[in-house]
Amino acid sequence: MKYVILTHGGVAAPQNGADSCARAADEALGALDAGGEALAAAIAATARLEDDPRFNAGTGSNLRLDGRTIEMDAAVMASDGRFGAVACVERVKNPVLVAAKVMETPHLIIAGAGATAFARRLGFADHDPVTEAARERHGRALAALRGDGGDSDYTNDAARFHALTATRFWNFDAEPVECDTVGAVVRDTHGRFAAAASTGGSTYSLRGRVGDVPLMGAGIYAGPHGAVAATGVGEEIARRLLARTVYDWLADGVAPARAAQRGVAMFPDVIAVGVLVVGRNGQAIASNRNMPSAQLAG
Repeated sequence: MKYVILTHGGVAAPQNGADSCARAADEALGALDAGGEALAAAIAATARLEDDPRFNAGTGSNLRLDGRTIEMDAAVMASDGRFGAVACVERVKNPVLVAAKVMETPHLIIAGAGATAFARRLGFADHDPVTEAARERHGRALAALRGDGGDSDYTNDAARFHALTATRFWNFDAEPVECDTVGAVVRDTHGRFAAAASTGGSTYSLRGRVGDVPLMGAGIYAGPHGAVAATGVGEEIARRLLARTVYDWLADGVAPARAAQRGVAMFPDVIAVGVLVVGRNGQAIASNRNMPSAQLAG
């Protein structure tokens, strides 16, 4: 059994992030070469992606509408059923490393202030993830919310937010683009699988909003038949339990490429979505938008 490593920087993220995805895959390979299992490799790759400010995860995460708050989600899962996640954690450099520590507790998910306190207790330093790029994106988002911005990406998200919080109904549906997630799936040479993911969430969301990433079977899933990581609009991914649905197809004998394509086809074209899929006999990357990604196999 040979190893496979797949990484992505988020559906609809800039394609120039593919170089970082490649470096993240190299980081995962280094973990395998050092004797680590699939889980260690997936975590290493995702932590590397969190450190790239071009991606909406870790350093680079989106500011909420108040211009101060950043809440991040992350999750990890191994094929033996171990799972750990944090939701709405604040002021840590690598949420995926905190999520990995949750696996050592009796819990599956730790959220909000409790997640941040958990991180501090374990020695994760206080870290401000705000970047100038995030401030610039926040300014464009506010302009669109006020109706005086010309950026169609943010105009669309603003419309969706109004529909949620202000007018209950909106007169058009739009494509959200600020829900990027980074992630990785790995199969190691012993046939073990793992998945990891991290996100900074959406600018247009209420405080305390939790997306798909920390929900088992939504953003990630891993088992003896393979591993899946999803990216896109969290609420839509969670409604369809995308990662578990794709995994179940693998378990039924569907080839990874077909399972990935079927997963993406579950969504209407206006919803950006992508998946990484690795199984016992193949791997696949599929999305309905440009998605920076990388693959290593050997």
